[in-house]
Amino acid sequence: MDDTTPRMSTLFQQLGLDDSDEAIATFIKDGQLASEVNIVDAPYWSDAQRHFIGEQLGADAAWAIVVDQLNESLHENSVKRQTGLD
Repeated sequence: MDDTTPRMSTLFQQLGLDDSDEAIATFIKDGQLASEVNIVDAPYWSDAQRHFIGEQLGADAAWAIVVDQLNESLHENSVKRQTGLD
């Protein structure tokens, strides 16, 4: 049984990415998505990463909350543009 506490840093570990605060912030800043791009369709994921993200969202698993948080962060700029808050 996996008893890892789902957090942003542990999500990045699960995805095989650098999980330091600076790396996460840079990934989010550089990886912004257009509003119409679903997080699983982001061009920078490997097939394994895409599968993990989609699986977690589809299963409404414990990781889904953190994946949702990452999704919101990756769409932050497009939301600001749409609402005129940028």
